[in-house]
Amino acid sequence: MAEKTWQVEEIKHCAHIGHEVAIESEVVYPAEHLPDQPPHVVAHRCSFGIECNMIDHPVCALCGTNPDVNPV
Repeated sequence: MAEKTWQVEEIKHCAHIGHEVAIESEVVYPAEHLPDQPPHVVAHRCSFGIECNMIDHPVCALCGTNPDVNPV
């Protein structure tokens, strides 16, 4: 069975929140019987995405409010 995990891709300073945030990637590793398949990145998220959604103006694509700004 395939395994999904969230891994920290990088740590950045976010000007909207005012401190460090972790940019995370959801990685799917193949099952044991398919060893030649590389891992696949399925999604990205920010560790402070919920806090960014509470801000009155659109922030970035990782919290889902502004698809024009992609910090990855």
